[in-house]
Amino acid sequence: MIRVVIADDQALVRSGFGAILSSEDDIEVAGEAGTGDEATELVARTSPDVVLMDVRMPGSNGIEATRRITTAHRAKVVMLTTFDVDEHVYDAFRAGASGFLLKTVSPEYLVHAVRAAHCGETLLAPAITRRVVERFTAAPRPGDGRRLERLTDRELQVLRLVALGLSNDEIASRLYLSAGTVKTHVGRILAKYDLRDRVQAVVLAYETGVVQPGSAREE
Repeated sequence: MIRVVIADDQALVRSGFGAILSSEDDIEVAGEAGTGDEATELVARTSPDVVLMDVRMPGSNGIEATRRITTAHRAKVVMLTTFDVDEHVYDAFRAGASGFLLKTVSPEYLVHAVRAAHCGETLLAPAITRRVVERFTAAPRPGDGRRLERLTDRELQVLRLVALGLSNDEIASRLYLSAGTVKTHVGRILAKYDLRDRVQAVVLAYETGVVQPGSAREE
């Protein structure tokens, strides 16, 4: 059973998402919160697997709550936003979020997102996620090249393609590898840098200049 906490300052959003998720046999709504502080306390009490977290809430906002939750708990946090380009989403990634969803998401994709987050996948498939990361990553830092010394040349290639938004299958096709081999490379990258998921790998790639904001997927 996947236990989910829904944190949003709009009661209608909480109840709507809750009704959709509760209708699934493998998902249980562990509780709802209207502020970041309430969400943090609720997660500590209920130990959910996934938290749906509104970016903008009164008091302690969703980003600060996400930072607290991902630091102290194993729950995966998926951010909720009304805007397809939200200047706070990149900060949320840095705080440990595993992806984000628009509040207008379809019921089917909402359920998929919760299951994907629970399985350790990240919500990078929608092109909007990559655009947000590119738009709000600060100008490339001169870069501490030593941060990447732990990567092999192949792992560096894989990291770059992950950051450009390619799936494992697409990376495999591009590099003439099997999807299983790509998955292994991604796992090693995450392990070497103690990263939670692919989103944090994307952040690493942008911050170290492996890719530049505005890089094209087709490069």
